[in-house]
Amino acid sequence: MRSSVLGQGKIAHWKEGLPPRPRTRQNSPAPLDSGMDNLCHTLVGAALAQSGLKRRTRLGTATLVIGANLPDVDILSILSGSALAFRRGWTHGILALLVLPLVLTGLMVVWGRWHGAGRSGAAPICPRQLFLLATLAVVSHTFLDWLNVYGVRLLMPFSHRWFYGDAVFIVDPWLWLVLAAGVGWSAFRERQGAARAGVPATVGLGLAALYIAGMLGLTQLGRLVVARGLGLGYLPSKGAVQVAPGFLNPIPRHVVLATEDRYWFGVIRWRPGPKLELPGDYLDRHLDDPRAEALRDNPQARQLLAWARFPYYVVERQPGTKARMLRLDDARYSTGGRSWAAVVIEIE
Repeated sequence: MRSSVLGQGKIAHWKEGLPPRPRTRQNSPAPLDSGMDNLCHTLVGAALAQSGLKRRTRLGTATLVIGANLPDVDILSILSGSALAFRRGWTHGILALLVLPLVLTGLMVVWGRWHGAGRSGAAPICPRQLFLLATLAVVSHTFLDWLNVYGVRLLMPFSHRWFYGDAVFIVDPWLWLVLAAGVGWSAFRERQGAARAGVPATVGLGLAALYIAGMLGLTQLGRLVVARGLGLGYLPSKGAVQVAPGFLNPIPRHVVLATEDRYWFGVIRWRPGPKLELPGDYLDRHLDDPRAEALRDNPQARQLLAWARFPYYVVERQPGTKARMLRLDDARYSTGGRSWAAVVIEIE
């Protein structure tokens, strides 16, 4: 639990930059976010294959596409009810970046030798090349997942610390567009027997890389704008500030500011000049509310607290009844309304 996100002696300084007449914000929708979407991962794997990497060895395309999605094998943790505690950890951390490519390479070698046994003219399998392709694909997955606000536990199993890129929305149609166009055009040129058929896919990957670099730059610039707008002489940590894009329009940056007792919501506009706008929307954290103890003993709540970046508690009435509910939620995905990650129990 974070009692002070600004560090030593900075709470008062931070609050001086906030609006004088705050109002609570309710019923704002929260997007479902469990990491970069698998369509994007698949398109990256396919684009790498179409760029020419698939020709390095038989099963190159399958290795790249499977490897680009392989870390999400942790989705199976949903079956045990421990998804929040397990996801984006063991299969996305530094140890997995070494182990998963080895596992995938072994499986592809076994499959290739079994499936190609007795077939004349079958292209050879090169385990070394399969391993290089598997490593590239798995690393691309962790990198893309780091880019959004969900984050990854990059140092697992040695540390449970979360790392956040805050640069790209989970579902980014612009990435889909450039990657799909490159893959489709290269596949068409390949069927036509054109020379250098992989060029469009390579261009798509290059455009995607430039776009991601631009989004990372805007997020970093946004953090500078936040620091300047609040009169801070330092960049606040990502545990204190989230500066992230929204859906479809990735240029404005949506801001969550954490103070000792509240989360404040704002937006950064870039024209006519970079400016932090804080309309006064906030959520009280209620982390010290005695009623919160009832949730802290709940196994699901403990999982959420280990995962949450901006946790808060709120008491709400069950619609159509007199029952009062205690909800634990994360301000990344909720500005008042119940998010997909919320844990709720009845208290009265």
